Amino acid sequence: MAGVATFYTDGAVRRGMRDVCIVGGGVSGLAASIFTARAGLDTLVIDGGESILARNASLENYPGFPDGVDARQLLELIRKQAHNAGATFELGHVTHVEPVDETDLEQGFVLETDGGEPLEARRVIAASWKDSEYLVPLDVGRTQRGTKYFVSTDDAGRTAVDGVYAAGRIADEPHQAIVAAGHGSKVGLAVIHDSEVNFYHDWVVPEGYFTERDIEVPPGCEEIDDEERRQRDQQARETILEAFSEPLDERPTMHPSVVDDE
Repeated sequence: MAGVATFYTDGAVRRGMRDVCIVGGGVSGLAASIFTARAGLDTLVIDGGESILARNASLENYPGFPDGVDARQLLELIRKQAHNAGATFELGHVTHVEPVDETDLEQGFVLETDGGEPLEARRVIAASWKDSEYLVPLDVGRTQRGTKYFVSTDDAGRTAVDGVYAAGRIADEPHQAIVAAGHGSKVGLAVIHDSEVNFYHDWVVPEGYFTERDIEVPPGCEEIDDEERRQRDQQARETILEAFSEPLDERPTMHPSVVDDE
């Protein structure tokens, strides 16, 4: 967490109604935040401090890394991407969520945490695993399987409560990082759609791709010239090279049931 400590804000200084609050800072929650933030929605991620992915000694099946990748480094890069997109972060655990007005869910939701004042958000994405007790007041349709709970959703991650969504493992998606990323993105797009944001694609294209066909550049798209493309490519390569120039010092997190005798 040291590499991203500066991303986090103090819960004691919350102000105003957020467009989206995402509960959980793992892959699915971060992927959702990248989409909602880039669409211009005021997005806050409440991060419990560690994704289960941090227990992975080497992530071997995430596309784009032929020889695998350090899961903790991947998480840091995804956080940085979400931060660059405009998402804000807060460390803490959400303990309770309820509607601002039970008769009008369009008024949003109040979220209480274990630190700081309660916050408000028009829409909530549950992306925490395996903690979901905070959803009990909303009656979203949790199903217990052994010691774990899952939330019923439609194909886009919408729950039975308008304005509340579930992404990743908590939505009974397969326990794989790439699936979590894809599902989080899909849920983020559902939030964008339901927010009625004027958004088409998050798509950066060469200069003239639209305009030379007498088409206005759609919302969420951007045309860039070759110089800008090269500058962005340079920045992207520098970011990746810096991230992987040295191995992370952190060791994978062991399962809580395993006693570390060292």
